[in-house]
Amino acid sequence: MKSLFTWIILLSSLRLTSFTEYKREKKSVTPIATAGNIFIITTDGFRWQEVFSGADSALISDERYTPDTASIKMLYWAGSADERRKKLMPFFWNILAAKGQLFGNRNFDNKVNVANLYAVSYSGYNEIFTGNTDISISSNRKKKNPNINILEYLNSKPSFNGKVAAFTSWDVFPYILNEERNHFPVNSGYENMEDATSSEQQMINKVQAEAIDDKTATRYDQLTFLTAKEYIRQHQPRVLYLGLGETDEFGHWGRYDLYLEQANQIDKMIAELWHWGCKQRPAIKTTRYSLLLPITAVEVKKVNGLPMVNL
Repeated sequence: MKSLFTWIILLSSLRLTSFTEYKREKKSVTPIATAGNIFIITTDGFRWQEVFSGADSALISDERYTPDTASIKMLYWAGSADERRKKLMPFFWNILAAKGQLFGNRNFDNKVNVANLYAVSYSGYNEIFTGNTDISISSNRKKKNPNINILEYLNSKPSFNGKVAAFTSWDVFPYILNEERNHFPVNSGYENMEDATSSEQQMINKVQAEAIDDKTATRYDQLTFLTAKEYIRQHQPRVLYLGLGETDEFGHWGRYDLYLEQANQIDKMIAELWHWGCKQRPAIKTTRYSLLLPITAVEVKKVNGLPMVNL
């Protein structure tokens, strides 16, 4: 079962000025122009500890959770937390953290917590997208969410109608976002894009349908990302939600090495969206995007004295 999560927010746009970390003195910043368009990106089961401090010394050294400790340490280990987090998520820390605002570093008592009572993902995502809790949502069961979410609200406005979309790895999101009611595209799990007019999307559909035998409730994040990217190229949405989930899956498996590698891959996906979607792509050069990342972080539990991810 997906675990309790708290979340952090990183908000970054093309013209944001540098920010100071929570522990530093606040400085005045120059007002910025709004982008008017936004990417919302989540990655389930990703702990705040790795976001702010990089790889965990105990888990990366334990062969039960990191079988090839030497190779993973070469990739993600360093003497200081600042170095480790930059090795794990170089784009996040070298670019986005310098241009945006980052919250949730509990080392400085900067807590961003959910308010619901349940240690499950559905309740947390409901809270993220509706801004409120719902005591009736107490499990990850696939039931239609009765609450209006922010994506649905925006899609109901003339300036955003038809310009909102969601692409997620976990197949429960059509229920969380209530796809049947909301009238905007929600592509989740191993669902093919029905209007696949481009050769790229047709290839993605073919891979999903024919090349993957062990389909689970969570699609490979790379396929989710590629499907979303192709949709952006064709439709230039004003608001796009990208919900990733393999960090949570690898945490459940007790594979800290794969968990770290997936976090690093997600950092590359965010970087690609930034450079391809926000900065350089000629087809959407007039469409500026901001990034909002409520990154989920799981509850820390003890396994044989070690804090493990999602076990």
